[in-house]
Amino acid sequence: MFSGIVEECGEVRGLKPYEGGVRFEVQAGFAAEPGAVAIGDSVAVNGCCLTVVDIRDGCLGFDLLAETQRVTNLRDLAVGTGVNLERSLRFDGRVGGHFVTGHIDTTAEIAVIEPRGDDVYLEVNVPERFRHYLVSKGSIAVDGISLTVAGVKPEGFAVWLIPHTVQVTNLGRRKAGDHVNLEFDMLAKYVERIVSPMLERLGK
Repeated sequence: MFSGIVEECGEVRGLKPYEGGVRFEVQAGFAAEPGAVAIGDSVAVNGCCLTVVDIRDGCLGFDLLAETQRVTNLRDLAVGTGVNLERSLRFDGRVGGHFVTGHIDTTAEIAVIEPRGDDVYLEVNVPERFRHYLVSKGSIAVDGISLTVAGVKPEGFAVWLIPHTVQVTNLGRRKAGDHVNLEFDMLAKYVERIVSPMLERLGK
């Protein structure tokens, strides 16, 4: 479980394909310091929950299976790619964002990302089958970043990014046409699961 408060932006330093997947290494700052994480710990990489399988020389190693590549933007990794990193929550810590599982629902294309005044305006087009999860002022995780939906658009949603978010996450490197990972608020998905059978029964 995560909060969507990205701790740092790491950089991919190596990719090594193997049968069924890819082993990749991310150069990190304090996340790779002694005692920060251990082999077997969960770390959100662009919002995707992955297991640390190696720690050496300031880098964290992860195995990326074919299915994860298929459903996330981690399939686009290359040496030099910036990725958002967040260690899993501690039960004795504070939650500054919202509850994020690290299970990506879909990838989506950035339609607009541009400075507007001191902030940055981001608009993302969302596949139609997921748009019903979007609520103005609701929470959404974009590449693992907890953000507030500023407006629901016909094709997706818009958010505003403060300078700090642009500086400490990979959104500072993003451009229109790039794909981001999306995880919708789990509360919306639970409500859908509970209510849908009721509505189906009422419709019969």
